[in-house]
Amino acid sequence: MPWYELAKALHIIAVISWMAGIFYLPRLFVYHTQVENGSKEDERFQTMERKLLRVIMNPAMMLTWIAGIAMVVLRPSLLTVLSWFHVKLLLVLVITGFHMVCARWRKDFEAGTNSRPEKFYRMVNEIPTVAMIAIVFLVVFQPIFAAGF
Repeated sequence: MPWYELAKALHIIAVISWMAGIFYLPRLFVYHTQVENGSKEDERFQTMERKLLRVIMNPAMMLTWIAGIAMVVLRPSLLTVLSWFHVKLLLVLVITGFHMVCARWRKDFEAGTNSRPEKFYRMVNEIPTVAMIAIVFLVVFQPIFAAGF
């Protein structure tokens, strides 16, 4: 069985799902700031945000990490030889941290204590985008990075 390729395929599927959620949740926050606390719309956004986080984003993040770790276990040279991989790992940690912060912000909306304006969520929504673009370039151009340009 080609275990590495299986782990890689699962990793790609999980990353796509995770990124879809990580791009959408802050966008929901943008729209959520525009509704009144306790309204029907507020309840609808709370439900959407909770389900997106628990049903899609959390499992996708966990599978991303599990499959990624499996890839490293199956090819330990990723940790010792390739400097691009260390930068990629750092960026994945940034996205993971952003995920956790978004989970906290969701709880603020749920408690009716969100104090951040719409513009804040529009701006922070760019963090995972920039990290994802950098990760894609690192992965695609890894032979160039590995060779030291």
